[in-house]
Amino acid sequence: MKLSDINIYDVGNKWGLMGAIYGDEDGVLICMLPENTVPPPKMDFLDMNDEDWQRFLRQSDLLEVEILAKATDGKLAKAILRKTQRVIESRVQWGVYKRDNYHCRYCGRDGVPLTVDHVICWEVGGLSIPENLVTSCRKCNKVRSNTPYEEWLEHQYYLEKSHGLTQETKKANQDLVATLGTIPRGVPGRKARK
Repeated sequence: MKLSDINIYDVGNKWGLMGAIYGDEDGVLICMLPENTVPPPKMDFLDMNDEDWQRFLRQSDLLEVEILAKATDGKLAKAILRKTQRVIESRVQWGVYKRDNYHCRYCGRDGVPLTVDHVICWEVGGLSIPENLVTSCRKCNKVRSNTPYEEWLEHQYYLEKSHGLTQETKKANQDLVATLGTIPRGVPGRKARK
């Protein structure tokens, strides 16, 4: 498979790190992260040259440009360049974990590696602020990917996994739908480049 056979914007969004591969002349060792103990049913080999690797790695940690002002003639007057918004301040991240009682808001698990999930997806301008973040285990975060939040709450995976949630957490998840229009948004990130 070639890099041109995949949607490059899925790298770092839909496709995330599941483990590592080490090898020598005798073979290959695939090391899965703890929450991914079983390799996925389909694995492809991505054949990339140096230029492909540069594109792939750049997409994994893309810089973002935000236009702050334009001159009256429409030309760029001021812009900032920053690393991805996905690097969430630890203070914000730990505040979200504490608010959500260190449990995944989608399946209710605790004692597993946790992440924070953007309610309004990062790709469409969802900011890394507490109002737009919920605690999620890595598996639920990966399965949700960039599914819109209101669709996610109707997704078969969520419906099955949410049986482990308290009624209070289920209600909090549903109540978030009513607040989607009030959550501030930023300049869309990667999707704007499609």
